[in-house]
Amino acid sequence: MELRILKYFLMVAKEENITKAAKSLYITQPTLSRQLAQLEEELGVKLFTRSNHKILLTEDGKFLQRRAREILYLTEKTKKELSYDNEIVAGEISIGCGEFLGMNELAKLLSEFQEKYPNVKFDIYSGTAEDIIYRIEHGFLDMGLVFDYINKEKYKFIRLKQIEEWGLLVRKDHKLASNKFIYPEEIKKESVIISKNKLIQNEFANWMGIPTEKLNVGATFTLVYNAAMMVKNGIGIAVCLKLENNFEDLKFIPFYKAAISKTILAWKPCLKYSVATEKFIKFIEEKRNATNF
Repeated sequence: MELRILKYFLMVAKEENITKAAKSLYITQPTLSRQLAQLEEELGVKLFTRSNHKILLTEDGKFLQRRAREILYLTEKTKKELSYDNEIVAGEISIGCGEFLGMNELAKLLSEFQEKYPNVKFDIYSGTAEDIIYRIEHGFLDMGLVFDYINKEKYKFIRLKQIEEWGLLVRKDHKLASNKFIYPEEIKKESVIISKNKLIQNEFANWMGIPTEKLNVGATFTLVYNAAMMVKNGIGIAVCLKLENNFEDLKFIPFYKAAISKTILAWKPCLKYSVATEKFIKFIEEKRNATNF
C-alpha cells in the first residue's frame, strides 16, 4: 500500500467524484479508477459505493480514510524531524492541551524556551484528555497538558502549580446566579451540560453524591465555548472549569468544597524524540527542579 495511492484515495473521498479527483491529482480518470480498484483488491474490502452521481465511502472506506490521514501525517512529521540538523535546535514540538487556566503557566514556559531557541515553534492541539492521550500514544503529539488523575504510570510528567477550580456556568438571570457557592442539592433537578469526558462525569457524580447514570444530563460538550453558547440559549447550566474569558450575560460560580484539580504536562518515557523536543523536556525538568515547579 503506497503513500501515493493513499493520497489518491483521500482525494477521491474528498471530491466524491472520480473525474474531479483525477483533475486535482493531474492524472487520467482511467488511471485513478485502476489504482482504486487495485487498492480494494489488495485490502479485500469495498471502499466506495455509488449514490446520486457521487461515490461515497463505505464503513471500511471511512476507517481507511482515518488511518490514511494518520499514516500521511506521521510520515510528514517523521520527514520533518529527520531533516533537521542535530547540531541545531530547531523544528516543531506538538503539544495537546485541554481548556485549563494552567495553559497560561505553560505558555510562559513556551515563551521562555522560544527566547532561548528561536528556531523552535510549537504546534498546539486542543482536545479532550482521551483524544490527547490517544494522540500521544500513537505519535501524533509529543506531549500533552491533561488532568493529573489520568493513569500516570505510563508517562513522565511535571505537575503545574495552577489550581483548576470547578463550578457552574449559568445565565445571570438564573435563580442560582446570586450564589457565592454551588451546593450539590441545589442542582440535582437541574439540566446540566457536562463534558463528554467520562472521568470528569465521574468526578462530578462523586461530588454530587449520586451514580453517574443518575445525572440529569441535558447536553455534552468538548469545548467550553460551545457549552457557554448552550447556557446562553437556555439549554441548561454547564459544569466546567473556571477560565479567564468572561462570557457576556453568564456567570461562573464555584462548587462548595469541590475536589482540587491540577494539571500535568505528560510525555512517554524511553522514546527517541527530536532534538528540539529533547531540549524542551530537559528545560522543563530543570525548571521544576530549580523552582519546585
